[in-house]
Amino acid sequence: MSEVAKKEKASVKGRKALWLAIVAIITWLAIGGFSGAAFSKISTVQENDNSAFLPDDAESTIAGEVIVKFSQQSADVLPTLLLLVGDLNPATNAAAIAAVNQYAASIGDKVLPESGKPLSTYFAPTPILPIPSADGKAVLINIGLDSEVAAENINKEPVLPLIVEFIREDMEKNFTSAGVESYVTGPGGIFADLFGAFGSIDTRLLQTTLIVVAIILIVVYRSPILWIIPLFTAGTALGLATMIVYYLAKANVLDLNGQTQGILDVLVLGAATDYALLLISRYREELHHHESRYEAMKIAWRGVVEPILASGSTVIAGLMVLLLSDLSSNRGLGPVGSIGIASSMLAALTLLPALLVVFGRWIFWPKIPKYGDEDEKLSGIWSKVGSLVERRPKGVWISTAALLVIFAAFAPTLKSDGLAQTEAFTTKTDSVIGLEKLGEHFPSGEGTPVEIVVDQSDIAAVSAAVLKVPNVANVVPVTNLDPVTKQPTSELRIVDGKSLLYATLSVPADSTDAKKTIPLIRDVVKQVDQNVLVGGQTAISYDIDQSSRRDNRVIIPIVLVLIAIILGLLLRSILAAGLLLVTVVLSFAATLGVCALVFEHVFGFAGTDASFPLFAFVFLVALGIDYNIFLMTRVREESMKIGTRAGVIKGLTVTGGVITSAGIVLAATFGVLGVLPLVFLAELGFAVAFGVLLDTIVVRSLLVPALVRIIGPKIWWPSKLQHQND
Repeated sequence: MSEVAKKEKASVKGRKALWLAIVAIITWLAIGGFSGAAFSKISTVQENDNSAFLPDDAESTIAGEVIVKFSQQSADVLPTLLLLVGDLNPATNAAAIAAVNQYAASIGDKVLPESGKPLSTYFAPTPILPIPSADGKAVLINIGLDSEVAAENINKEPVLPLIVEFIREDMEKNFTSAGVESYVTGPGGIFADLFGAFGSIDTRLLQTTLIVVAIILIVVYRSPILWIIPLFTAGTALGLATMIVYYLAKANVLDLNGQTQGILDVLVLGAATDYALLLISRYREELHHHESRYEAMKIAWRGVVEPILASGSTVIAGLMVLLLSDLSSNRGLGPVGSIGIASSMLAALTLLPALLVVFGRWIFWPKIPKYGDEDEKLSGIWSKVGSLVERRPKGVWISTAALLVIFAAFAPTLKSDGLAQTEAFTTKTDSVIGLEKLGEHFPSGEGTPVEIVVDQSDIAAVSAAVLKVPNVANVVPVTNLDPVTKQPTSELRIVDGKSLLYATLSVPADSTDAKKTIPLIRDVVKQVDQNVLVGGQTAISYDIDQSSRRDNRVIIPIVLVLIAIILGLLLRSILAAGLLLVTVVLSFAATLGVCALVFEHVFGFAGTDASFPLFAFVFLVALGIDYNIFLMTRVREESMKIGTRAGVIKGLTVTGGVITSAGIVLAATFGVLGVLPLVFLAELGFAVAFGVLLDTIVVRSLLVPALVRIIGPKIWWPSKLQHQND
């Protein structure tokens, strides 16, 4: 074929590729137009009530189904405690007490501005009685919110925080001038503050993440233009994922809470940017070897499609195993995260290459890759790292492995006994301060008792047994209300032959000590009657912790097996898959060790949620293995050309920059979780950020290449590549 004919054929192929790229871009822009509306409505389909996450066979779930019958309504009651602290001694300040009584009697008539409805619309039919403290320095008003009504939305905002904020402002207006401090606490106040924290996910977290990623991309590319393309790709992928998740959650196909939504945002932005970095790096490399940008993209796309698909499949496999969780919140994260990763892969493999070929080489300005020029990656800092591994592989792997083992030795000291709800915030909210004040004047568990369902004939025996349990302050049966005054009477409330006992604890109802009391109470009541049920907020928290520990035991081994299978199929090697898995698990253990030290001695956190090890494992192992996949797929490609020992040095050199950049982007996006005032997300963000950097800088850059350099072609056992001369 003549030179003219070749150029004409290339021109025809180029025009065809260009039109395909334009169609892909238009398609994605159309998707973006539809998905935009989902961003503003995603918070309306969140479910943040812990009790809704428990399995149906949990004792607190079964107890809850009976307990609601005692409140004469179909929904659970959310105790909301109004605490007033000051000179409130009835003997010396009768006027203040009268004002408090008047306030308690009239609070239901106050109108919530956002809905125009009286507050009584949102109250459960329970008595609202001021309870003075024994020391005369505080009064407690217990309001039972109808949790079903309080979970509704007004103008796309949850009504619970609106109610609580209104009451806080109203109490301050009525009592501050009298020198009385006011707080809204208890489960209602805490959940309202949690809603407030999750509400900032829509704006604060997303904006911060986008800014951080943009800065990193500008530094990586040193280009005023190029960074926009991967960031636009990641944002478009997030739009698609958010739209899909919104409609599935709206149809009750999956559960979504604020925590999961925050993780979705950073996961998609981080993963999509990582995939974009990998493709752009390979595309830039191929532009040095091919005059046609279409040909360069074709080869680059073929070179990265397998590792990107393998990487995404690994993360999806790890996430989908969460469907085996006992907790619906964890089960929801599985498909939500998987949708995010799938959207990231789709955008990186379709929209991104289309944008790159449409804009042409100039998009890389001022460092435009020219056909025939030497690739600067072959002579940069990573060539020096490759030389170090090549010269001293034994010293490198021993020193890095020793460092990981030292860090891992601290992993058993990580406190994962669960966090009290008051310990869930990185800052002290009004509800947290209120609970602290409550413990100074009342039994700490006042207003949020353990709820015990017993046969009428067992009331005395069960009450006596529970009173002997440590941390139990008192036990009282629930009585009927006067139909006129709505005040409690002395007549026991009996429903289907059952009575309800309230056991008030002497420790905060959401504390670790309170949760440890639940199995003790269950043990003693079962000795009276096996059918006695123990429920309430404290029991719910205890059962959630137990389900989380069960998930750790079941899910983690399954994730390891799935990842090992994917690695084996990708690399066509059992030995290589095993080696990579061992290094990543060691890296995970080292990360937990560092977390144990940092959380306690630097951040001053009380511990971690019981589900923290599982979340950290799924993200660190699934995401951490990505960088080894990116490295080892290129090493295998180079090994077939120049041999394994030379191939691992070449693979390390050419992928070092892009993989490290990808690790920094992912670490930064998860690190941004720390801007939210929630301990769990701050801890998860630190763990993933540190673990990813450990994987990219130590494991993938030094430990794995050094081990492969020493092992040589046998690393590919049992594939034919193991017999290659090296």
